[in-house]
Amino acid sequence: MTLENLLKIKQLKAEPGNQQEFDGLVRSARVRLQDAHLQGLSLESRFDLAYNSSHALALAALRWHGLRSDNRYIVFQCLQHTLGLQPDVWRILSHCHNVRNRGEYEGDLDINKQLVIDLIAASDLLLQQVEGLAPL
Repeated sequence: MTLENLLKIKQLKAEPGNQQEFDGLVRSARVRLQDAHLQGLSLESRFDLAYNSSHALALAALRWHGLRSDNRYIVFQCLQHTLGLQPDVWRILSHCHNVRNRGEYEGDLDINKQLVIDLIAASDLLLQQVEGLAPL
């Protein structure tokens, strides 16, 4: 599904990008991701920090393209189009979104060390890609 198709079916909304909003999302993501790397934190905390960092970065990429979504999940699915990321990266993030939802809504945060490592690596890649975008 392309960004244009998502606009047509109203999963995305066109909204001009805003440099201040973009910069704020990246700044927030960078701080959270830096903390997610801290080995002394619990896996749950590191997961939460890395997940929220990746979401902020995926949203920043979407906003850079002049789009917005009310659906948290869509921002990860759009990464193929917004940053040219391969499916193996955005599938990790989509999986982590599902894990996060089970934890938030059902109290079942089923994580392990490898999942957190993979999530942090995907978030590191996202940060690198988003920081490479030209100013709005």
